[in-house]
Amino acid sequence: MGAPTERRGLLAGGNWIIDHVKIVDRFPAQDALASILGESRGTGGTPYNLLLDLAMMGAPFPLEGIGLVGDDADGRSIRQDCADHGIDAAQLRVTEKAATSYTDVMTVQSTGRRTFFHLRGANSLLAEEHFDLAASRARIFCIGYLLLLDTLDIISPDGTTGASRLLERASALGFKTFVDAVSEDSDRFAAVVRPTLPHVDYLVINEFEASRCTGLPVLDAAGVVSASQVAAAARALLDSGVREWVVIHWPAGAVAVHRDGTEARHGSVCVPPADIVGAAGAGDAFAAGMLYGLHEGLDIRECLRMAVCAAAANLYDATCTGGMKPLSDCLRLGDTLGFREI
Repeated sequence: MGAPTERRGLLAGGNWIIDHVKIVDRFPAQDALASILGESRGTGGTPYNLLLDLAMMGAPFPLEGIGLVGDDADGRSIRQDCADHGIDAAQLRVTEKAATSYTDVMTVQSTGRRTFFHLRGANSLLAEEHFDLAASRARIFCIGYLLLLDTLDIISPDGTTGASRLLERASALGFKTFVDAVSEDSDRFAAVVRPTLPHVDYLVINEFEASRCTGLPVLDAAGVVSASQVAAAARALLDSGVREWVVIHWPAGAVAVHRDGTEARHGSVCVPPADIVGAAGAGDAFAAGMLYGLHEGLDIRECLRMAVCAAAANLYDATCTGGMKPLSDCLRLGDTLGFREI
């Protein structure tokens, strides 16, 4: 499967978030006190996580970002991070109308359980006019998280959304397209995500999102994710308009189904549970590995292998991107630890 040569690189737009992670001794009742034992910063949002993951994996193609950040310390930190990793941030604009989006993550030390307080901030203002798609010669255009982009999620009277119109425009310009959604437990999922599907070439989502979007169950009678039912959900998403690959992942592995009927499965890396520091960002790491392989025109099973190995590397750090390694090191994890059977 040869890769086209006229375009090269990945252009990613959407949510840019800073995670402020605080380790606390307990989660207090309302009006009570908890002590902060430690704190750190991390990344969040589809474009931020994807682009940093690909940069750290050593992707041999240009990386570009689109979005809005505030005129504040978090916004400056994000832009510096892009500069440090060779990410073109020319379309990562600064607004004085809102603060950079952030999430306060309260993690209880003894249990690892997390509670999130999110400021939508500048991301809520991101609109179609902030995307100069014609200025990019990237091969793949990515947008996310759908359901967490207030302006681009608005459903117009004709049933389209800002995100769906951007994807349609990107397709007309010659991009391959990819979308990502946040795992929101609501009835908005199908209404916001489905209008984008006819303009999507690569849909990479988890089993919860697939079930929410299709209405199909993905669990068997024992409550375990069924690869066969996941594949059925993938085919339903293709019937809803996805043009090439639907890839659905869950902790045990992933299934990929192509419009031409090709299907592939791959188990996840057998990371020892005691070694897992955190799973935040694992889905974005999986997507980064998948997009790396698809960009380079690799066989779908090799793309899946790269994806599950990238996700495994992510598990060794509490933040969304801190565990990422060069691709060769990610793949070595799979070779060393082995893969699950699905």
